Amino acid sequence: MRQSVRLSRAAVAALVVAGVASGCSWFRKDDGVYALPQEQRPLEVPPDLDRPRADPAMQLPVTASSMGAATPVASGTAPSGFTVPGNRDELFNKVGEALGAIEGLTIASRAQLLGAYDVNYREQNFLVRVTAVEAGVYVSVVDPRGLPAAGEGPAAVVATLKTALGG
Repeated sequence: MRQSVRLSRAAVAALVVAGVASGCSWFRKDDGVYALPQEQRPLEVPPDLDRPRADPAMQLPVTASSMGAATPVASGTAPSGFTVPGNRDELFNKVGEALGAIEGLTIASRAQLLGAYDVNYREQNFLVRVTAVEAGVYVSVVDPRGLPAAGEGPAAVVATLKTALGG
């Protein structure tokens, strides 16, 4: 009895191996696409990846610059920056001197490689950025989120810097 069980198991295993090796229809794809070399097969994209995500985290914020405005300014607010001709590194130092002359303004840190001053003025924290652009150097104020800073503190700093740098 044991010998017949072993023999039947061996026969079943041999049939499975023969079926797989011979291209049994259970293990073979009839689609002609799979007959092509791998380099010529079409790209297979999972169904959930062929559409853009629609959740709110993937939506782009609407800014004045994305709507075609020349400067990143919301309507009814003071400009958050200006352009000055010159070299970025030289103007970074001049911006530092001008910020140091503003009474009540505290420079928390400065990062010349990033072109940024972290400042506190009129109980508001914001960054003063100095960025090289095609027309020279763009001096701007942004809030901690990277959006144009709003309020009377940042507006006063922009006005003072514009006067000091001739922008």
